[in-house]
Amino acid sequence: MNRLRIAIFGGSGYGGSELLRILLAHPNAEIMLVTANEHAGKPVAAIHKNLAGICDLDFSPAPDDLGSLECDVAFFALPHGQALKLAPQMKRGAKIVDLSGDFRIDDKSVFEKFYKLEHTADELQSEFVYGLTETNRDAIRAANYIANPGCFATATILALAPLVGSGITNGRFVVDAKTGSSGSGAKPAANTHHPQRTNSFYAYKPFIHQHVPEIEQHLRTLGNLSDDFVFMTHSLPVSRGIFASCYAEAIDEISGEELRRIYEDFYTNAPFVRLVEGSPDINWVKTTNFCDIAVHARGRRIAVFSAIDNLVKGAAGQAVQNMNLMFGIEETTGLRLIGTNP
Repeated sequence: MNRLRIAIFGGSGYGGSELLRILLAHPNAEIMLVTANEHAGKPVAAIHKNLAGICDLDFSPAPDDLGSLECDVAFFALPHGQALKLAPQMKRGAKIVDLSGDFRIDDKSVFEKFYKLEHTADELQSEFVYGLTETNRDAIRAANYIANPGCFATATILALAPLVGSGITNGRFVVDAKTGSSGSGAKPAANTHHPQRTNSFYAYKPFIHQHVPEIEQHLRTLGNLSDDFVFMTHSLPVSRGIFASCYAEAIDEISGEELRRIYEDFYTNAPFVRLVEGSPDINWVKTTNFCDIAVHARGRRIAVFSAIDNLVKGAAGQAVQNMNLMFGIEETTGLRLIGTNP
């Protein structure tokens, strides 16, 4: 097929950097625009030095007339609230993958409660499809607009989807999830800057994390989820990676072997989900689009552990995976990224 004309809005942050790293090597991609208003006119490689000798693009300001922009797909890697303003201005026919939380939650009042923003694109909201590839593949193929899942949501839903879909539990789950400092973005803030986090460990946003409603919303499309869902987030003293520990109770006793078969069957056609023994390790998934999952059972008690790279499978990699599906490209194209050891 012809190469896709791609626009990246918000190319100077970590999400934009990872989109560039992946798409520059994608055989079906041609990046025609990368915006970063504060760096407009500067070479991309001057900001993302890992792309020196690979990328000869310059950052541009966002075009004044988005309706005249001739692109096949636009990625929005912008702070929450900006896609709400920009997406409605795009030319009809251009596909959109939004990496922010602007279009993930169907209920306007819930969005406004958790994101503290006014939702100003009600009509467009109904056209956005939730982009968790492994659980929503057919809808993504037919979509024009994708709400890319949050990083915590990706790790959590992939860990719990087989349990919810199989109906073997009572629908009650407790999730203890941890993330690295890059999840807070490229600009340092008082409580998220890596020097603050590097020798520390703490919980944050108990019961009010903005990924809670999207996790609940999507899991309920797969099966039974109790209103007692508990989701807690913690800061890890590392730069990349998410590790989620998920706990549930089965209706009947189940063995570890039976539980693993449920996961193997659920993810038969999921090239980026790997079932591992013992425990995943964020070092095994860093810089890759893989989600590693380990499952354990004792009597009726179930423990599921998942690990992803928050910037790849939790953001840019999944966004490209969704782009591939939307354009009929083989799902793994450009995403067979190999991790490092160590």
